[in-house]
Amino acid sequence: MKYILFICLYSLSLSSIASGEETYKAVCSNCHASGLNKAPVLGDKKQWGKLIKEGQAHITSDGYHGVGAMPPKGGKSDLTVTEFAYAVVYMANQAGANWKEPDEAMLKDINKRIAKKSSKS
Repeated sequence: MKYILFICLYSLSLSSIASGEETYKAVCSNCHASGLNKAPVLGDKKQWGKLIKEGQAHITSDGYHGVGAMPPKGGKSDLTVTEFAYAVVYMANQAGANWKEPDEAMLKDINKRIAKKSSKS
């Protein structure tokens, strides 16, 4: 019985997480569609190339914390790390990356990096 309840709750939590494309459209496109404030434009391989080389955990944690003119969490205070990470995967893949949505280990690494940056602020 506990196992069934766990599966139901786990499925419910997964379905409530916005996809990377949904988060991009709702939050990130405000700047990343046009390059506002020097944001790398969705699909621009040259602009995203250097970021992609820095790695998924690195650019996700930097962006979530806020970098350059970009506010923390893209300006959406209730955006989860997971939703943000999915959006980063979506945007990077549009520019040629072949990243997967983060698994538990990747999210742990991202959260560790965010905590480290927050402690320095």
